[in-house]
Amino acid sequence: MKTTNLHGILLFLLFISCGGDKKKEDVLRLVAEWQGKEIIFPKNIVFTRYLTDTTNFLIPESEYKVLIYVDSVGCTACKLQLSQWKELMAYTDSTSRGAVPFLFFIHSNNYWEMYYLLKEDNFDIPVCIDKEDELNKLNRFPSDTDFRTFLLDRENKIVVIGNPIQNLAVKELYLKRISGKNDSADIQIETSVAVDTSEIDMGTFGKSETKQAMFTLRNTGNSPLVIADVVVTCGCATIEFDKYPAAPSEVLKVVVNMTPKDSGFFSETITVKTNTKEYIKLIIRGQAS
Repeated sequence: MKTTNLHGILLFLLFISCGGDKKKEDVLRLVAEWQGKEIIFPKNIVFTRYLTDTTNFLIPESEYKVLIYVDSVGCTACKLQLSQWKELMAYTDSTSRGAVPFLFFIHSNNYWEMYYLLKEDNFDIPVCIDKEDELNKLNRFPSDTDFRTFLLDRENKIVVIGNPIQNLAVKELYLKRISGKNDSADIQIETSVAVDTSEIDMGTFGKSETKQAMFTLRNTGNSPLVIADVVVTCGCATIEFDKYPAAPSEVLKVVVNMTPKDSGFFSETITVKTNTKEYIKLIIRGQAS
């Protein structure tokens, strides 16, 4: 295994350290199984825009490509997180001059749901609606939905596994690999931070109703505190955060707007990257009626 990949796994294990030894062992075993594995694509793939206009889009032989597979189980919008993908794609295009294609394969038989989701986010990127789940049948993806997104090389072999939209450590590994900066760099510790509360119970509220939670990060160090990036585990939540540096003793706010698309209990994690030693984990939970 290459050093860069090992470094990425260690980053991921650090990210999930609260999951216990068994979770770490499962991740190591899964990565060892899938690292370098070739993805087989179905023949006669059809990509569409908004499910209405077919395109001439073909899987290119580019140096890298990102494959996103989403199944039909549970809340599709929560797993897709299309707005976050648009942001990552825009950033990747700006740094790679559009050389990295993103391949969306969605197993769904609900035409109107998918049409609505794509239109709602103005997601005009070509997607493949894989009604027969052919891609999964050919490759038998892991049951853990966190590991159904892959960075592939020119030969469609997996070089990084994991979802960069939901995991900052994985996102950094994707971007380092794409940019060619494969050397692990020491994290420069510039300040420290204290969180007033890391978990907020939002109570019970209606499905499709929006409720807001606010977290406060206080700079407890001697240098300015900056929020570099934020990710959330569910597409039903949107994040706003202060983008200016906070002087010592000042605070930065992270605001979460939660609009559940399904009824039931939810518990979602927001991960914040700052110029401190570790990622900050925040949790919202509640009941959608």
